[in-house]
Amino acid sequence: MAGPGREVPAVARALELLGLFLDGQGPRSVPEMTAALGLPRSTTYELVQTLVARNCLRPTDPTGRRFGLGLRLFELGSAYAEGIDVTEQGQQVADDVVRQCDETVHIAVLDGTEVVYLVKADSPQAVRMVSAVGKRLPAHCTAVGKAMLAGLSDSEVAARYAGPFEWAQMTPHSLAGLDALLAELARVRQRGLAYDDCESNLDVRCVAAAVRDASGKVAAGLSISVPVHRSDRLETALGRYAAVAAEELSARLGHRRFVGRP
Repeated sequence: MAGPGREVPAVARALELLGLFLDGQGPRSVPEMTAALGLPRSTTYELVQTLVARNCLRPTDPTGRRFGLGLRLFELGSAYAEGIDVTEQGQQVADDVVRQCDETVHIAVLDGTEVVYLVKADSPQAVRMVSAVGKRLPAHCTAVGKAMLAGLSDSEVAARYAGPFEWAQMTPHSLAGLDALLAELARVRQRGLAYDDCESNLDVRCVAAAVRDASGKVAAGLSISVPVHRSDRLETALGRYAAVAAEELSARLGHRRFVGRP
């Protein structure tokens, strides 16, 4: 195996060429790739032809002058995504957030109308939230649950709560009924963050953001929990920490956001 710092030039150039497509701007021509890479046009042409032959690039127009990413890269990306462990990656992200904000961080998944906590990173402070990995709570009573439910359509949410369903009231502040939940989810979608204002515990407030996988679907949620007497930062700094951390975990799961694209 080559030692650190040693590269195969042809492989490095091919990877740089493929990297041009990470901005999400779509197909490119050989002249465009040549200008971006600063290579001789003949070299770029040979790289493109080799990558097309390996299904890493594909012609995207009838003239064969513009190229996009090929099926082989999708297969490789899918294989990578399947090997990612949300718990392992989530623990690393959660630990990082605790070091930054000194508050308790959870990562959970949605199971029907409940959340299941997969990861917990404890606050180093003496007064902190008491919880446990593996615990289940009603999704509508938690910030992390509402963050994940907001990734569904209203009809999908309604389907989960259809039929005989008892709306758990963990505190007097818990949401009661589908209409109240849907109204709250609309607010979550608008601001990109969900809040638990003493809805699962009278002494605790939380802020949460959704985590997306490579397909763009909500795969988990990340929340920061604080005692009420320390919750003055919830709508400001802690909200930003939650949003950034959720994006970081999403990126680790293969999700990409293209700035400027719908």
